[in-house]
Amino acid sequence: MSTYFNQKVVWITGASSGIGEALALELAKAGATLVLSARRVEELERVKQSTSLPAERVMVLPLDVTKFELAAEKAAEIITRFGRIDVMVHNAGVSQRSYVRDTSLDVYQRIMDVDFFSTVALTKAVLPYMISQQNGHFIVISSVAGKVGTPMRSGYNAAKHALHGFYDSLRAEVFDDNIRVTVVCPGYIKTNVSLNALDSQGDKYGQMDANQAKGMPADVCARKILHAAAQDQKEAFIGGLTEMAAVYLRRLWPSFLFKMVRKNTPQ
Repeated sequence: MSTYFNQKVVWITGASSGIGEALALELAKAGATLVLSARRVEELERVKQSTSLPAERVMVLPLDVTKFELAAEKAAEIITRFGRIDVMVHNAGVSQRSYVRDTSLDVYQRIMDVDFFSTVALTKAVLPYMISQQNGHFIVISSVAGKVGTPMRSGYNAAKHALHGFYDSLRAEVFDDNIRVTVVCPGYIKTNVSLNALDSQGDKYGQMDANQAKGMPADVCARKILHAAAQDQKEAFIGGLTEMAAVYLRRLWPSFLFKMVRKNTPQ
């Protein structure tokens, strides 16, 4: 593991499970000081214990990321305790499993709030501190869905596409402030993302996708994410051959990709 994260203060959203939890465990091994955020306090406490870090190096900071008005307050709490925020990991997110024709507009609003607007709010809260310290790193967990749109994920695809546009702009704006931006595009990772996805009316989908079930283990994904960030990669694609092929087909042979997407039902 690179020494890049050693002694850095890292704030992770969506830290109570899945990729967020795996990142917390890997960052603990790398010597980071952690701030763990999600809604479920008991799960955050479990992750905190799993890191085996001394209590003074882990802050549990419960947060509903859609409470945008709390972003600045939460960032200030971290500064009060640790004096700086070196890395912001935007990992909180929600997926979708429903067709456009069936999906309530409220569901689209909720997806955009969690997957896009929350990252904007938190970025704007953290950015002044990073500019002041003339150093920082945003690690943004997008998805292959941020490059390739597929059926039953229209809102999720849209939110992830939006992340790329926003953080590409930010990366250019803060280059002279020594602030890095890494946008990560995982493919199928073995997490509960499909179980917790929203259906057409905003309820939990509650089913494990076949491709998700056989996806890359979250701990392997986490190590690849941290390696990409330490190498200052601007975009990182993590996943199996099928997902990676889709990304390149989107660039080189889009008509063929669109045909394949059309013929394949989500798995």
